[in-house]
Amino acid sequence: MYRILMPIDDDEQRVEAQAEVVSELLEVADGIEVVLLHVFDDEDRADGTAPSQLATGRKARNRLTEAGAAVVERSEAGNPAEEIVRAARATGANQIVLGGRKRSSLGAVVFGSVSQAVVREATAPATVAGSVENLERPSHRCADCGEVYYATPNTEISSCRRCGGVNLKPVTGNRTEPTA
Repeated sequence: MYRILMPIDDDEQRVEAQAEVVSELLEVADGIEVVLLHVFDDEDRADGTAPSQLATGRKARNRLTEAGAAVVERSEAGNPAEEIVRAARATGANQIVLGGRKRSSLGAVVFGSVSQAVVREATAPATVAGSVENLERPSHRCADCGEVYYATPNTEISSCRRCGGVNLKPVTGNRTEPTA
């Protein structure tokens, strides 16, 4: 089983972007478990509080389960970056999908960056999703091997560069659908 650690907070745009990235992985792979993690700064709040008790956690859980993922919830208390790295190791995460925020270079130095610290310290690969408006969306996907293409909507792709197949489909759903 491939396990993805998805640390969430209460920012709807970041969590939506994270869920979008994970949903795209679910389209090309089976047997994915997503561990939703919320790190509280207060031990009393973390005790027994599941991520789905947050509005963003409920939305993420619903979206991921509808997409076919097994979802496990976990709450921790402490320094967010340290707890994320610790949870990734403890759960055996194969990948971490973080929600990043825009900060200036000075802001990152002064206030620090959870994403930056996790990317630096984690042993699993980390993907920083950003916000949902900034996600690049694939235009086509090979139905045979899952290879994705980023092209203008009216681009015709005759064969897959990876497997040579001709079963390329426009990406649909809540992503931009190319028109023929």
